[in-house]
Amino acid sequence: MEKVHSTQVIGIASGKGGVGKTTVSANLAVSLASMGKRVMVFDADLGLANAQLALGCRAKYNFSHVLSGEKTLQEIIIDGPMGVQLVPGSSGIQHMASLSIAETAGIIQSFEEIEDTLDYLIVDLAAGLSDTVMTFISACQHRFIIVKDDPSSIADAYASIKVMIQDYQLDNISIITNCMASQRAGDRLYQGVDSVIQRFLGAQVGHLGTIREDEMVLRSIKASKPLLKFSPSSAAARDFEKLAKAVTTLTTKTSISGGLQFFLERLTRQDTTNN
Repeated sequence: MEKVHSTQVIGIASGKGGVGKTTVSANLAVSLASMGKRVMVFDADLGLANAQLALGCRAKYNFSHVLSGEKTLQEIIIDGPMGVQLVPGSSGIQHMASLSIAETAGIIQSFEEIEDTLDYLIVDLAAGLSDTVMTFISACQHRFIIVKDDPSSIADAYASIKVMIQDYQLDNISIITNCMASQRAGDRLYQGVDSVIQRFLGAQVGHLGTIREDEMVLRSIKASKPLLKFSPSSAAARDFEKLAKAVTTLTTKTSISGGLQFFLERLTRQDTTNN
């Protein structure tokens, strides 16, 4: 009997930098792993590539070495806390949009080798609306936008969602409100953003949850440790656990088998990125 398994591919983005996107990516990954899920983080944040710092890992090689043929995917993967695996990123990922057929086939095959070992692939994207970011976010099955209660964060998040919906016809978009004074404040921020989206875009986005402002988050970042390892009883750590539970309830409108293959094929074929 054929084994049916679908890796859920999650893209985490933000309209602007400095809203805690990588912190959310890393801590969500650790929270899912603590629930027994098999999780990998793909650091696609070009230039910064700082997911390894958030997870407390050190990477000797990165994805550019896979693209160049120097290393296989398996050779660059590093193990993080709670069993989370990390594919370190680099500026070499910019080459993804112009891969040859042979390069594309090789990379897809390398990801297929780990398909059955993963429940979630979390893609930590760069801030903004570059072509590369939109290529990545289009290839994901779920799209999470991090928003803070800051005018520029709200405006840029709305702009990102507008492009996703109007220019790329994407769905499965959810907001995560971050660094909030309370859960209620997070709900209010989401409702404000969603009402504008409904009014001007004729669409709706979900609210996955709120991460409260917590000094332990900053301390964990300085210590290069995920919050659930640094201060597991903190308010924000509990919020990440709640967020992870919400993520496990998500479904896609269409059942996509071979989640990683779908992701890589979308990522490496320019003619499908706008579908």
